[in-house]
Amino acid sequence: MTFCSKHLLGIEYLSNLEITSLLDEADRYVTLNRSNAKHSEIFAGVTQINMFFENSTRTQASFEIAGKRLGADVMNMAMQASSIKKGETLIDTALTLNAMHPDLLVVRHPHSGAVNLLAEKVNCSVINAGDGTHEHPTQALLDALTIRRAKGRLHRLSIAICGDISHSRVARSNILLLGKMGNRIRLIGPSTLMPKGIEDFGVEVFENPKEGLKDVDVVMMLRLQKERMDGGFIPSEREYYHRFGLDHEKLSFAKKDAIIMHPGPMNRGVEIDGTLADDINRSVIQEQVEMGVAVRMAIIESLIKSQRTKISKVLK
Repeated sequence: MTFCSKHLLGIEYLSNLEITSLLDEADRYVTLNRSNAKHSEIFAGVTQINMFFENSTRTQASFEIAGKRLGADVMNMAMQASSIKKGETLIDTALTLNAMHPDLLVVRHPHSGAVNLLAEKVNCSVINAGDGTHEHPTQALLDALTIRRAKGRLHRLSIAICGDISHSRVARSNILLLGKMGNRIRLIGPSTLMPKGIEDFGVEVFENPKEGLKDVDVVMMLRLQKERMDGGFIPSEREYYHRFGLDHEKLSFAKKDAIIMHPGPMNRGVEIDGTLADDINRSVIQEQVEMGVAVRMAIIESLIKSQRTKISKVLK
């Protein structure tokens, strides 16, 4: 199964079949990554360029490992020291890179829509590794794989997404993906961190965590995106934790076998109690990190195979 699209720019562009097929392929890579022989030469000669205009640890490292395990030549561009800092536009940078004939660009950018704009200017495939407050599709896919492996299914689940909904591209992509797959989605957070019109996405909104967490199967906590806040969205971190941070008392309202998730990096004692984050019986946060490599390997494979299929048809 390959993408119908040339790029992976957002969950909104994926069909249910594409989502399921990607997760099935990622499952195969989980097995490979747990073996002694983690490396494959399936895409030897493929050039992958990682362009991260925002700092990242998990996502960038995950994409780098994914590309190298598939045999690709991977280059990480230090965008903080690039020509962009000398006044070059994003489009000029895209055209310069395009002239080098890469096969794949992985891009993270602080402005919503920047990755889509860049994809219009290059010949290669582009993966959105997070753009502003718009989308983070690979995070939603790895979250979906984590949930499916923990719960045995990815439909008819009750899932609570808690915290800074307004500034979270992770929340947006998860709402789109989990909604497509037939789950009940609850959003929990203060009104100051809840986007206007969010109910139009088919979700339930709660300001009281105990009500919102009642009988849910999955508790997905979000990081407070303080770097995107320009005002007094919360009175204090201490007050935020008291009202909305996940602790044992609030978790007791969820199902007894509910799993705890967080995309990272975590602010312990702000968004989540540290002992809950480390609870191997409830927390799947480390599994999310592991699934990230497998999912990104599956995405790279699907895009490159799609490219080759299209080239083959043209040559015929």
